[in-house]
Formats: sequence, structure tokens, C-alpha cells
Amino acid sequence: MMTKAHKVMVVDDEPDILELLTYNLEKEGYEVKTATNGKKAVTLAQSFQPELILMDIMMPVMDGVEACRQIREMPEMRNTFIIFLTARSEEYSEVAAFDTGADDYLTKPIKPRALMSRINAIFRRESQKTSSEESNLIEVGDLSIDRTSYTLYKGDNQIALPKKEFELLFFLASNPDKVYNRDELLQNIWGNDVYVLARTVDVHIRRIREKIGEHYIKTIKGVGYKFEIPE
Repeated sequence: MMTKAHKVMVVDDEPDILELLTYNLEKEGYEVKTATNGKKAVTLAQSFQPELILMDIMMPVMDGVEACRQIREMPEMRNTFIIFLTARSEEYSEVAAFDTGADDYLTKPIKPRALMSRINAIFRRESQKTSSEESNLIEVGDLSIDRTSYTLYKGDNQIALPKKEFELLFFLASNPDKVYNRDELLQNIWGNDVYVLARTVDVHIRRIREKIGEHYIKTIKGVGYKFEIPE
């Protein structure tokens, strides 16, 4: 039994999909609200504050990729888990989705039982992470990375990072000078419950470097990445 219902927002322009997902989510005990296009999703996200969003890509008024980008710009939505559910299977659509801050990308047709299992696992993992989390603060160079509050400072300036970018940076900074390949980073940051492309790691590394500088995370050609403590 859930002591407090997790909040999930479903965004799709197909009434049958909205009805199917709402039914299955509510049966699992989640609080659900729906939107029929990206523009409505952005407005609803501000008031509903969902912990997880299931979103289509091809929708009228505003597509899912643009909606995801705008939602990720809201400070209170940085930690919201966003899963795209779409009929589009082209690689460029998947890359665009992750580049705007998506956490997962699933192609239709939807298998409700498998999807519910995945969502339950996501919330279970987040709950375990929160309950076991100790005060974690890494100070290196001009960076201050605080895992308890998900805040990052570079000197006196606070830098906003989406959740996965923050977790990737914290993980690498927690293990300086250790080289990790893409599969290891995918496993440690995204886990077994989410399927993403290996290039997703590259996208996230690039975005982190844009914000903290190029010298902290070094590319080991043909192997992976490592965090270097500046001298």
C-alpha cells in the first residue's frame, strides 16, 4: 500500500491511450492527470508538479520534444522522470528526446503490464535511494557538489543540472581517476529499468562540460570517461 500516491502526468492526443494508461496507473495507486498536447502539458506540469511524465512526441499545438524542453527549464521539474511513449522509432527522434532532458524512450504499441512494472521499479529505486542516502558533499577544484540537495556550485555561482546530468557528474566525481565505459555509466546512472542508447552518455557528458568546463571530465579514447581532479 502506498502511504502517499505518486503523481503521474500522461500526455497524448489519442483518447484511447490516455484512457488505457490512466486506468492502469490508477489501478496501481498513482494519482493521474492528463493533457492532450504539449502546450497543455507545460501548463499542467506547473500546477500538478508530477514526479513522472509519460509523453507522446507527435501532438498538435506543441510536440513532446518542445514540451519536454520547456518543462526541464522549470527548476521544480529538474528531478521529474520523463518517459517518451511514441510511434516514432527513428534514431534522430530518440537523440532529440534525450537531448532535451528525457530519461527514457519507449516505442508504441504500449504493453501496459510491462510499463507498469517499469514505473513501479523506478519509484521503488528512487525510494530506496532516498531512504539510504547520507549527507554527500564533494568539493573539488572550484566545484561544490551536494547530493542531499542536488545543488552544484562553480565558485559562487549555482548551476542548474537536470537530475541525470547531476547524478552522472556526482558518480564520476565520487570515483576520481577511475575510467568508466558507457555501459558501466548507463548501468550505474540509468539502471536496468530504462533502455537508452550508449550515445546518451555522450550527450549528457557534453552538456555537463558546457556548464562546468572541459577540464574535469576527460575522454579516454576507445574506452570511456573519467573525472580528473585539477592540480
